[in-house]
Amino acid sequence: MAHSLKSSTEAARSNRPNLSTDAIRSTKEDLAACFRMAARNGFEEGICNHFSAVVPGHDHLFIVNPYGYAFRELTASKLLVCDFNGTVIDGDGEPEATAFYIHAELHRRLPRAKVAFHTHMPYATALSMTEGAPLIWAGQTALKFYGRTAVDENYNGLALDHREGARIAAAAGDADIVFLKHHGVLVLAPTIADAWDDLYYLERAAEVQVLAMSTGREVLPVAPQIAEAAYRQMREGDAESARAHLAAIRRQLDAEEPQYRH
Repeated sequence: MAHSLKSSTEAARSNRPNLSTDAIRSTKEDLAACFRMAARNGFEEGICNHFSAVVPGHDHLFIVNPYGYAFRELTASKLLVCDFNGTVIDGDGEPEATAFYIHAELHRRLPRAKVAFHTHMPYATALSMTEGAPLIWAGQTALKFYGRTAVDENYNGLALDHREGARIAAAAGDADIVFLKHHGVLVLAPTIADAWDDLYYLERAAEVQVLAMSTGREVLPVAPQIAEAAYRQMREGDAESARAHLAAIRRQLDAEEPQYRH
């Protein structure tokens, strides 16, 4: 299912900027931690899913996972730095083709999306395949995403050219969560901590909803005014909570899988 993206790197490497800063190293470690914890939670699908982050101080470059690796194998040093033309500036290997065509267009067209996580995680993906709006707003966890979602209704096969990424970016609009019909989900965020927090809780919200739907009983949504109020309560502390959540997964990995940092 996955496709490698072939590109030339020699000229770009000879003129590359300084990518050895503490900020870039920290970003790679945070991203590697998210890959490892996503694998632990079953969010990935084989070697087909991808996370990316704009390189600190270099808005025309982004960090992304290389083709051919499962999430649980990734480390900070294995991650690639690419430009929006598909050229690998730093790292060994090539990005997966759909990773490039989706993420390059997202970062190019949506400057607010410093981070983009794309997965086929099972429960959220299941809701992308159903009729109507994916989330019913019936569970408290789902209310974290109230008013923050969009749906790309126009599934057109694998994202193997720039038009697919451009269409997905247009469908995202101002949303942070994009359900890709028949495909999976995207989480867009200003920081890696925010992206991880949203990805984790999105799948938890979707799981609970799927379980509720499986009972065959009517799933009752929260009244809109209560949903809005609960959303605002959650969002007030979201940034701090997200930072604490990322720190917690890094502590777990430091104790159990410290190689992610290398």
